[in-house]
Amino acid sequence: AMLVPPFVALFYGEPDLVAFILGVFACIFAGGIMLFLTRHPKGDLRHREGFLFVTLVWTVFGAMGAIPYRISGYFDSYIDAFFETLSGFTTTGASVLTNIEALPHGLLLWRSLTQWLGGMGIIVLTIAILPFLGVGGMQIFKAESPGPTMDKLTPRITETAKLLWGIYVGITLLEVILLGLGGMGVFDAVCHSLATMATGGFSPRNTSVAYYDSAYIDAVITVFMLIAGTNFALHHAVLNGNVKSYFRNYEFRGYMLIFVLSCVVMIFNAWDSFDGLGEALQYVTFQSASILTTTGFATYDYMLWPVASHMILLGLMLVGGCAGSTAGGMKVMRVSILLKYAHREILKLVHPNAIVSLKWQKKPVSNDIMHAIVGFFVFYIMILIAGSIALGLMGLDLQTSISAVLACMSNIGPGLASVGPTGNFAHIPDAGKLLLSFLMLVGRLEVYTVIVVFAPAFWRR
Repeated sequence: AMLVPPFVALFYGEPDLVAFILGVFACIFAGGIMLFLTRHPKGDLRHREGFLFVTLVWTVFGAMGAIPYRISGYFDSYIDAFFETLSGFTTTGASVLTNIEALPHGLLLWRSLTQWLGGMGIIVLTIAILPFLGVGGMQIFKAESPGPTMDKLTPRITETAKLLWGIYVGITLLEVILLGLGGMGVFDAVCHSLATMATGGFSPRNTSVAYYDSAYIDAVITVFMLIAGTNFALHHAVLNGNVKSYFRNYEFRGYMLIFVLSCVVMIFNAWDSFDGLGEALQYVTFQSASILTTTGFATYDYMLWPVASHMILLGLMLVGGCAGSTAGGMKVMRVSILLKYAHREILKLVHPNAIVSLKWQKKPVSNDIMHAIVGFFVFYIMILIAGSIALGLMGLDLQTSISAVLACMSNIGPGLASVGPTGNFAHIPDAGKLLLSFLMLVGRLEVYTVIVVFAPAFWRR
């Protein structure tokens, strides 16, 4: 992937060509050493190796992908470069850059490309690998999605990946064409399409999508953000002729309901900020889709909206998009099942002798899956609180601390206050950037995948 930006740098005659060439050689050297050390593989990847492999892949990608950033001289430290790269690969979109348009075209493309690659990796991970590992209730996909056999990771993952890659590339190209028809330049259209389909949010413009001031472009990106936040297994089913899959899927229906309700409430709440219904629809639908799908693009400074709208946006940050999509957050599926679980407990209190089963897609949810989802929620909230306290100890205010942690854990990018749509993460101390980088990884890899690696029992024979 790092071989692509040098050609762009060469085309524009910009100085970042050397940085990418050195980055490519660093990757080849490191990869060559790993190939040499593992030239005699022993057995198949199973559960424990799977957890470690997934965690290390994203960490190493972040470390290697930061090399061109640092060598180019546009980043003050390697920590800043690592933060930006991991923000890309985890499709978070949080940035330390204060002047994005000062970057050469090669680096701007690399920012978008890291997100696009990370987004595809996440789709394959959540549909094909995490159900096998049993992470956070993702076993629910075993009966619904293509994936590996139950005993080991097999070539079926390769088949699944090829299938999903085709859908992913096709939708991305369609968005590039539609943005081009709206008057956006080819380079910008490519960068925004890569970032949209990854629900990443990196834009080559300082003012993000607001730079174009176009209702058409806002509408196109809004639709594609919602597509990217939908389970890609559903897209596959629809492309195979099963158009009703969207409407039969509980999670998709809940996802769209949350989107519509949040738009309606925020339009009424922030009505005084707009000149008529058309402008309100344009900005609120875009921002709701951007936050719910954890993309992080901005066309309006939502910090100017009333506090109630801020609270709704924080709620959307927590929920996120659908499982099996490139979106972050807790996922609509988990939140819906947790609400059903809470409702069941209330019914059991009213009718102690009643047997109330919890179902999803008309199928009973096993106790193992329910426990995994409840545990995921507990870990998510505990890490959110601990991270917010840690940033507070570094001197950040309450709103910035909480929203920065939530924005990074949910892989959104912009938060509130000083890390809002018109701010960035440059002012956060290096220790805070490392903490937030870790939280990006934790949130992107569904919490358990990373946390289990730190358990002493994981390393015992």
